[in-house]
Amino acid sequence: MVPLLLLTSTLLSSYVHAGRTVNAEQPFTIRGITLSIEPSTDVTRNTNVTLRCKAAVSSSGKEVLSREYTIYKDGNTIYTKTSSSSEDLLYPLPEVRVSNTGKYNCKISIEGKHMTSGVKKLTVTGLSKPVLLLKMGVVREGEEITTICMAHGETGSIFFYFYEDSKEIQEKQVNSNQAEAKLRITSVGIHKIHCAYTVLVTPDSFKSEESNTVNVTVEELPITPVLEIFPQSKIYEGDKLVIMCTFTNVLLGSDGIHLYLSQGNQLLSSGETTVNHSMVALAKDPGEFECRFEMGDVVKFVTKKVSVTELFSVPTFTMSPAEVFQKEYMTLTCKSERFASERLNREELTYALDPFESPLIPKSAGVFYGKALQYDFNYTCVARARGIVKHSETLTVRPKVSVSVPKISVVGRAVLGQPLKILCLSDSGSLPINYTLLREHDPLSTTIVKQPFQPAFFTVPISKPDEINTYMCEARNNHREFQHSKRLNATVIVPLTHPIMTVIPDLPDISEGVHLYLICGVAGTPPVTFKWYRVGNEQPLHTTTSNKNNTDYQVPEVSKLHSGTYYCEAVNHANNVVISDRVDIQVHMALWKKVVIGGFCVLAVSGLVVVFLLCFKSNRVRVNRAAVSVWSERPPGEANDEESSVVSNEPDVEYTEVVHPRPVDPARVPLRKGTDTVYSELQNSPHGAADPHDYGSVEYAELNSEHPETNHYRPEVNGHQELPAPVD
Repeated sequence: MVPLLLLTSTLLSSYVHAGRTVNAEQPFTIRGITLSIEPSTDVTRNTNVTLRCKAAVSSSGKEVLSREYTIYKDGNTIYTKTSSSSEDLLYPLPEVRVSNTGKYNCKISIEGKHMTSGVKKLTVTGLSKPVLLLKMGVVREGEEITTICMAHGETGSIFFYFYEDSKEIQEKQVNSNQAEAKLRITSVGIHKIHCAYTVLVTPDSFKSEESNTVNVTVEELPITPVLEIFPQSKIYEGDKLVIMCTFTNVLLGSDGIHLYLSQGNQLLSSGETTVNHSMVALAKDPGEFECRFEMGDVVKFVTKKVSVTELFSVPTFTMSPAEVFQKEYMTLTCKSERFASERLNREELTYALDPFESPLIPKSAGVFYGKALQYDFNYTCVARARGIVKHSETLTVRPKVSVSVPKISVVGRAVLGQPLKILCLSDSGSLPINYTLLREHDPLSTTIVKQPFQPAFFTVPISKPDEINTYMCEARNNHREFQHSKRLNATVIVPLTHPIMTVIPDLPDISEGVHLYLICGVAGTPPVTFKWYRVGNEQPLHTTTSNKNNTDYQVPEVSKLHSGTYYCEAVNHANNVVISDRVDIQVHMALWKKVVIGGFCVLAVSGLVVVFLLCFKSNRVRVNRAAVSVWSERPPGEANDEESSVVSNEPDVEYTEVVHPRPVDPARVPLRKGTDTVYSELQNSPHGAADPHDYGSVEYAELNSEHPETNHYRPEVNGHQELPAPVD
């Protein structure tokens, strides 16, 4: 038990010590942290500024937790401190400068937990005035001046600027408050020197006022360059020039001396003590020479101009005629307009062509004659006299190409009655080219073309198809030659007229099932696009393009549904649409249908007749008076019905047809095919009294071999026996 108490006491003693913070594990939280700038965020130079970092931390124990503070400026760490106190962290900025301007914040860290404050910007204004110091106030040409520019009390990155007579001559960047510069002043006289500086605080910069001004006197060295040229006057081209460059009054012990002789931008010669140069005088060369002396940074020079009289002028080169065509003769003339007659005879001046292999031959001094080549060629004239050679400007001879035979064509389509646009173009020929439109060799209009491959356009009316062949084109690019094109050959589109739609078969003959042809014809130039329409339909029934003036639309088997009003529409390349008259087509009933219907009608009528006859036969007629004569049988092969009848001269004879069966012996009377009619004669008395030979009713008997039952004897028919022949 005692060892356990000792161990516990030892462990507790490792956490708790008098007057010190204990870093025991205990719950805590960082409630917040703030940064403040005292006395203000905007201060002037030399103000004492304090950055206060205040943190609010809550914990379960009484002991203060160890914490680490970090101060940042513009995102860079400038201070870190570990504290065991809950008091605010104070970071002093004594006598602040412009370089202290920036954005500040702080961070607290406790046992792995962190919190950062917001950003506060400190702005410091005010810079110290710079001070310029010089070691020497009087120097000689080329000597170096040492200067120092100081910015008392300033810190940070500083740019120093040095000025001579208000012109910046040098710049230095340092991280201290002063900079040294070595200056060289080349010109003689009194010069004013001052300086200034700028403190760079990213992303801003703060510039100081100007420093004090110090005067520096630069004394001239007695050295003088000397330039001499011989001869000194009346110098002509071809004369020899001698030029000398030297100097005087050089101080003893001087070294690093250099002399340079130049003419314009061309360095003629150089040396250390004396420079000599000889040359032939030329009028074209710059007439100014320079002798230059250099010793260290000391530079002195002297110049002289030399006037050289031209021995002869640069030749001019001309061509005649001004325009020449391939293989035509031309003359090139080369001539110097001026020459020094006091020094030179004209006969001494010679001319030649460059290149020498030119096909032109000389005719006289400076005159060359020959044919122009078939391509462009450059010529140069060379004039010579007493060793002086001068070249003329290059003359480029561009022989013109005669215009080729022009081609004539129609732009677009030639439509009768509309303006016709004609194109004329030659494949080759020098510009400009004049194109003239001719009609039967009579000029109508002229167009001048000035661009390569540019055609000429003409617009003319056309009223007849064969009129188009009367047009031709003429092309020329000089006054002597011209070319004619062929006659214009193109198809003239005649606009469509007289649209007619023909129907086959004829309108009355159109019945169901026939092959219908709707033929649309027009007058005009094919190809023609035909369209057939039926009134009531916006879309065409059929569309076709034909190389003929007519074509058809066929309906193989028409029906009643094809009845309607039809018309056709036609258009060709003239783009004029023509429409035919409308045709009303009625499809009649087919012939076989008519025959069928007629047959049915005949059958119906026949049936009605049969019914009527049957009804009539069922009601037989009885005659109640005596018969005068009766013919009961007509043997086969006898005369016709008229001959077998006895006609009485007596009045009031009536004939009645009755079916009268007779006894027939099948053995002796053959069957007859058909129906035999027996006529009975009834005679009435003129006085209405009955004839004394009255045998009762006489009936027509019908014998039909197709009805065997009628050939059998029956004793009675309708209750009557067969009457015997009458006896007078």
